[in-house]
Amino acid sequence: MTTEQTVRGYHEARFRGDVAAAAACLAEPFTFRSPFITSTDPAGHLAGLPGFVQVVTGVDMISELYGDAEATLVYDVHTATPAGTQHTAEHFRLDPTGRITSISLIFDAAPWRSMAALIT
Repeated sequence: MTTEQTVRGYHEARFRGDVAAAAACLAEPFTFRSPFITSTDPAGHLAGLPGFVQVVTGVDMISELYGDAEATLVYDVHTATPAGTQHTAEHFRLDPTGRITSISLIFDAAPWRSMAALIT
């Protein structure tokens, strides 16, 4: 699979709430980092996915950049929360087998602070 196929497959699975398909794109070892959550394994990273996708009302892709072993997606996540629409950037690194080894999720955490207890 190409970097684009893996990253897009993960992204689409995640926003469908398909934990198994998203997990299949992730390598071991794996790291995830966001303003609220850090995880060092795929299961820990995806544990909160079902709850998160329940508040997502849409995703608008803005930009997709793909290299041989890395990718960056920029998109807006529309939510049914006080945070509203979240402008988001996500950077991925992949191993030689084409699986994702790390994800860095970047967004303004301020609108989410009042809901932090529900996120972590």
